[in-house]
Amino acid sequence: MSYSHQSMGSGSRNARGYEFGRTYVVRPKGKHQATLVWLHGLGDNGSSSSQLMESLHLPNIKWICPTAPTRPVSSLGGFTCTAWFDVGEISEDGHDDMESLDASASHIANLLCSEPADVKVGIGGFSMGAAISLYSATCYALGRYGTGHSYPINLRAVVGLSGWLPGWKSIRNKIESSYEAARPDDVVPYRFGEKSAQSLGMAGFRQTVFKPYQGLGHYTVPKEMDEVVHWLTTRLGLEGSR
Repeated sequence: MSYSHQSMGSGSRNARGYEFGRTYVVRPKGKHQATLVWLHGLGDNGSSSSQLMESLHLPNIKWICPTAPTRPVSSLGGFTCTAWFDVGEISEDGHDDMESLDASASHIANLLCSEPADVKVGIGGFSMGAAISLYSATCYALGRYGTGHSYPINLRAVVGLSGWLPGWKSIRNKIESSYEAARPDDVVPYRFGEKSAQSLGMAGFRQTVFKPYQGLGHYTVPKEMDEVVHWLTTRLGLEGSR
């Protein structure tokens, strides 16, 4: 399966002056029916994301794979690496970097703004990338960013792998959802993923699916990616290779 693969530079900056990195685009082999932004995890880049997306049998999807700004990260003791926002301990009492969350969500929305009107759009990601994907979903559900500015994209699909919903406490108050769960995981506690799915369901995402994988650490596995392919194909009504 061959794809047209290109990269684009980036000069945009987030609210704190950190510049977003290079964006990679994987063009569809078949009829262009959907465009998805796929977001990498902490310390990774858009190039590796594009290679993963290129390996999936989804010939009708155009993939846009941006690279996060390089910035200090509190959970790494201030070490500098690519990150969509600053993150410390992932806990119910943790502080969320809402300024950078909004800046990254806005940057991603801008990548989708110029897509044709008949093309369905969505966002997906892994780990910290999943966090931004789920945060973008709540911006869509609420119709606005945390800043109050209008959210411009009609999201048709959101995928988050091994991630969590940042700012869930304030979002919970807005959409009147509150849940408890318990089960440990390697990097992102299982209960935060489960709670995120519940919160999204309360926000109006009635097609939300939360899928646990026995023994899965903080990485992806072929079975998981196969189910992503199946879900996207069904949810977006993709026609298959042409």
